Amino acid sequence: MRSQPGDSASPIRHRAAACFLPLLGLTLSLSFLVHSDHRALAADAPAELAIEVTKIALGKEVVITQGKKEWFMRVEVTPENSVVVRQEKEGARYLLDESEVHDRAMTPSEVDAAIADFVNSITTRQKVK
Repeated sequence: MRSQPGDSASPIRHRAAACFLPLLGLTLSLSFLVHSDHRALAADAPAELAIEVTKIALGKEVVITQGKKEWFMRVEVTPENSVVVRQEKEGARYLLDESEVHDRAMTPSEVDAAIADFVNSITTRQKVK
């Protein structure tokens, strides 16, 4: 008995299925690699900056974090002087730890400007990278 063109036992259909299944397997495995590649890239992408500004007495402090990195600035103001502390950490290791003392009290607008400049410098550096 000969196979009819619509018969599922036709040799042409078997060859087409035999070629189609490996091609389907290859396509699915490649699509998995492409999707896993995107997930790996997303995992390597830096997290957004988290910025927290706190008022302390006459001064302010700011903590900026991104993953394991942390930037810190504190401006302490007394009637006699002002102290500015800047730190940068990656994990437990300090990359920067500096302070400066001004022999006069900074005004509230000077404190705000110092904090804003610090935040802007960090955000700009992170965008450039």
